[in-house]
Amino acid sequence: MRLLCDEMLKGVGRWLRAAGYDVALVDDGAHDDDLLARTAAKDRLLLTCDRRLFARAGSAAAVVVLGTETVDGAARELSARLGIDWLHAPFTRCLRDNAPLVAAGEEAIAELPATARQGDGPIMRCPECNRVYWPGSHVRRMLTKLTRAQAERPPR
Repeated sequence: MRLLCDEMLKGVGRWLRAAGYDVALVDDGAHDDDLLARTAAKDRLLLTCDRRLFARAGSAAAVVVLGTETVDGAARELSARLGIDWLHAPFTRCLRDNAPLVAAGEEAIAELPATARQGDGPIMRCPECNRVYWPGSHVRRMLTKLTRAQAERPPR
């Protein structure tokens, strides 16, 4: 599932990335016509809270209107409506630019503080922006939130 979040749902988009989904985020101030064209051209499903945008799209683009901008509320709604699996592939995409992560090389790992190198799990790197990700306490907190969202999914 390839998604596109408008500027109202950027926070939700980052959590979807954390869950492993391919999510593009719109630049602030993007015009509705550009947004709809990008949705169609890139074969993405647009997530928005803007009912006027949904009405404007008609059948030209795939658009889902959410009833809330809050991460927790949107997580429940996305689980129910789209079957989003919040434990799909956690921490496999760059939260900044959406690129699939790769294993970090020895050089990148050597630059990390010793405590970061001692974590439980792989150390990953974004091939686009070179940001390095390691399994620190922030990952445990994020995984707790993803697990909670998964637990709140309606039964199928």
